[in-house]
Amino acid sequence: MKPARPNLAHERACMAEGALLVCGVDEVGRGPLAGPVTAAAVILPARGIPRGLDDSKKLSAAERERLAARIMACADWAVAHASVAEIAQLNIYHASHLAMCRAVAALKSRPCVVLVDGNRIPAQLGLPARAIVGGDAQSLSIAAASIVAKVVRDRIMVDLAQQHPGYGWDRNMGYPTRTHRRALAELGPTPLHRMGFAAIHKILCPAENSTD
Repeated sequence: MKPARPNLAHERACMAEGALLVCGVDEVGRGPLAGPVTAAAVILPARGIPRGLDDSKKLSAAERERLAARIMACADWAVAHASVAEIAQLNIYHASHLAMCRAVAALKSRPCVVLVDGNRIPAQLGLPARAIVGGDAQSLSIAAASIVAKVVRDRIMVDLAQQHPGYGWDRNMGYPTRTHRRALAELGPTPLHRMGFAAIHKILCPAENSTD
């Protein structure tokens, strides 16, 4: 049996209750050691939804690029970020919610309901919303948002890799791969590293983490 793909069940449930515009929102970039956290919000059109939408993690880079272009061409979409400084100030959880709120606010149209990937609704969203655990694998709107967010953030990290060579951000997108961890230990941190993350502290201060 093939695994279930995202569908419009959640969107249709909202519309059955009177919603005219339903938005999906998702974020990417909670786990990296460097770079912003990025969120996308997408209101899919009533017709002409691109085929093949799925959780961005299940798609190849080429598939994400192709689908992102189609989503951007037909949907009302917006992308927003929370910076490394904001991550340090707020923590990654609240920074990701900030990016989500910014993305929804940047849409051309005001949605009636927001479908949020995860188990919590951002406190400052200011709109009716539903949290859906694993939403990017269930809702087409959230899946579309996950694709757009991933593609945009990946492009940012590729650009930042040119400014800060040696860390492999054009390949690891800031995630803690072996190459990235080794470069961090050898080259030291950049202004784009999330210095409040315990993983970075362990790399930079291994003696403090010794059990000897």
